[in-house]
Amino acid sequence: MLTLAFDTSTDIGSVAVGSAAGPISQSSVPAPATASESVLPAIRELLAKAGVALGDLEAIAVGSGPGSFTGLRIGAALAKGLCFALDCPLFAYSSLSAVVAGLPVEGRVCAVLDAGNDRVFAATFGSTAPLREIAGPRVWEVGALIRQLQPLQEWTFAGAGAIRYAERLAEEGGRILARGASSPAAGALVRLVHEQDAGRVADLGSWQPEYLLASAAERAREAKPSLSQGSRKAGPS
Repeated sequence: MLTLAFDTSTDIGSVAVGSAAGPISQSSVPAPATASESVLPAIRELLAKAGVALGDLEAIAVGSGPGSFTGLRIGAALAKGLCFALDCPLFAYSSLSAVVAGLPVEGRVCAVLDAGNDRVFAATFGSTAPLREIAGPRVWEVGALIRQLQPLQEWTFAGAGAIRYAERLAEEGGRILARGASSPAAGALVRLVHEQDAGRVADLGSWQPEYLLASAAERAREAKPSLSQGSRKAGPS
């Protein structure tokens, strides 16, 4: 099944096209993946390089987050639009899965992306090839994640969040993969399409990414006092 895959959950996006045999071609999005104008040109260039026409595609795969709210919205809208236009299925997998799927790592692995404010998005896996999930994506305070995964000597950490907090993880005995495994890889999504059919989206119209955190605009709106609170005057003492 010829599949176009992409992930826009982080600043460094990834696009790939491939089949059961693996990615035919893969590249990073040259501009931040949170910018909608950078993703489509990257896809067009990738398909041209691979000699694949849009009409040849049999499936679309997308990283479903967690990650950048804006980036995930862009990726979801593009994935749905392509599936409707091409009349092909959508496969969605955690962007944390796309960090580690297929990597030659033995033992247990924790994929980590930065969530800001001393927090991370993390998911744990018992193996990477084939990928076997232990616990799905959630938001962790870094210290709480470290306590949860003791002893850290049993874990390998991958992803941009692991690199950011490498010193703290290493102090507890955790192993950190090199920067080459810092971002979700679209080629890993191609692999997962042919490895885990459970990622197939049943209802294309209602499917949404795994945001896990509210957008910056929503958080700012929640932090503001309501109009009634702001206009309330103090009564007599």
